[in-house]
Amino acid sequence: MKISVVGTGYVGLVTGTCFAETGNHVICVDIDAAKVSRMQAGEIPIYEPGLETLFHRNIKQGNLEFTTDLKAAVEQTDIVFLALPTPPNEDGSADLKYVLKVAEDLGGIINSYKIIIDKSTVPVGTADLVRERIAATCKHEFDVVSNPEFLREGMAVEDFMKPERVVIGTESEKAKDMLNRLYAPFVRQGNPIIFMDERSAELTKYAANAFLATKITFMNEIANLCERLGADVDMVRKGIGSDSRIGKRFLFPGVGYGGSCFPKDVKALNQMAGAAGYNFSVLKSVMEVNDKQRVILVDKIISQFGNDLSGKTFAMWGLAFKPNTDDIREAPALYIIDALLQRGATIQAFDPEAMQNVKKEIGDTIRYGNNQYEVLKDADALIIVTEWSVFRTPDFDIMKQSMKNNMIFDGRNLFELDELKAQGFYYESIGRAKVQG
Repeated sequence: MKISVVGTGYVGLVTGTCFAETGNHVICVDIDAAKVSRMQAGEIPIYEPGLETLFHRNIKQGNLEFTTDLKAAVEQTDIVFLALPTPPNEDGSADLKYVLKVAEDLGGIINSYKIIIDKSTVPVGTADLVRERIAATCKHEFDVVSNPEFLREGMAVEDFMKPERVVIGTESEKAKDMLNRLYAPFVRQGNPIIFMDERSAELTKYAANAFLATKITFMNEIANLCERLGADVDMVRKGIGSDSRIGKRFLFPGVGYGGSCFPKDVKALNQMAGAAGYNFSVLKSVMEVNDKQRVILVDKIISQFGNDLSGKTFAMWGLAFKPNTDDIREAPALYIIDALLQRGATIQAFDPEAMQNVKKEIGDTIRYGNNQYEVLKDADALIIVTEWSVFRTPDFDIMKQSMKNNMIFDGRNLFELDELKAQGFYYESIGRAKVQG
């Protein structure tokens, strides 16, 4: 099929590239001319495992191209995906200005039947708004469909190519038929394509992310309680995760959730509930707990070093909100850094992929290392924030030789307690006993 994808951010680029991989002709559109030029030259603008290979292959094969010309792209294609930013407003609601601006433009561009698909995470009722904006100036038949994405950063290519489910909101039989054919190569193992109305599809995305955020937050609360009661959160996690009604995933405690989806979507769903006159008390608690959890390591550090951290140096492993991505949006590391800098600390950090993005955000307020061991030099303690695989089996002898104190504050529970005790480290993690070393 002939497809255009408007917006080449994380969702748009993964969507366009993966559709090209199954033989479709995809035109990706972006208003950033410099970015389009770089992509045309074969430069991929985001880090996502597995994406670069598909990106280069499909450019070479002629299945994937890039342009700033929305009109030319839409006129040549049958299906138009809108993968545009929906940043939060001050009240937490999603800002639809980019989506609605493109919808207005499409009204005067559409030259034959088109399916316009909201791929961005958008509030309930957005399909209706998009339809109204297009219809105001459009002379041709079109359908507006909600098709939310469920991509995990770091696993996005696998999630797209082998989705657990595809959710499509439309009541148009013509659109259903075309989208069934479009997604058929991705669900050959029998995973469902679930058709529903547009509003239900829009809410499904928010409900899924809010539920997962709630699950993470609940486990963080259990971890905090474990520390006070002398229980071990790893044992509790295994005990409840074996219950098929609960499941094993999203039960690992840590320093809270971050990224581009969970924080934004939880706030937006809470705002939608408020606008509908409903007090979504669970979501309010989730947001409150997560705000505290992001800086829980700071409380542990202060209990050891005091509130004035002047003259103290902390090494930090991990800056991205999760491993296998360079995304730092709402990353707990940024909140921890800010809290420590306010108390006079010096921070030297390493992350395999996210350092350039952090430098764009906060400049040289912290030091950046070339590897995980370089940042340990003369550090009073190590803070672990992101569970990159490269951090899981470190050389503890090198660590002890480099650091002033053998102290680790681990926000991701990477190490076994017995091992750290044998190595002679003071070790604090989340929901487990302290190791005195």
